[in-house]
Amino acid sequence: MDRRSRLRRLAGVGTRFLIVGGISTLIEVGAFNLFVYAFGWDLVVGKIAASLVALVNAYIGNREWAFRGRDRRGRVAEIVLFVAVNLVCTGLGAGIVWLGADVVEGMTGHAPGPAMVNLINLGSIAVIVLVRFVLYHYIVFRHTPKPAPATADTSRDA
Repeated sequence: MDRRSRLRRLAGVGTRFLIVGGISTLIEVGAFNLFVYAFGWDLVVGKIAASLVALVNAYIGNREWAFRGRDRRGRVAEIVLFVAVNLVCTGLGAGIVWLGADVVEGMTGHAPGPAMVNLINLGSIAVIVLVRFVLYHYIVFRHTPKPAPATADTSRDA
């Protein structure tokens, strides 16, 4: 496959991944605000819980649409890898939210308000989108190249 075809295919997968991610982001932001501002949860706990809620949509959308043409390993193994990648990404996202809120508090002398917290949260999501795509592409929904077709042996012993 030539380079242009690979880039076109990657762009298609990337576009579908971003659409699934956009929907998952809306779910995550809505759940985050519900947990933090309606239920009064801690920022980090709210971030982790919201990420886990959005995870269900992300798995189904990515497995069945964005990466649908990829090899299917055993469902359990795939889910374990998906959850492992997302645990790492959720931890990284929560760390970014914690660090961002801490930096803002250190700079301003008071805890950030809802608008700033949501900006920090969206920034963490932007970073995590890139990390997730790479990990999904190369680890979770991997693409195994098809073996080259066997060629007929033309060097027969006579």
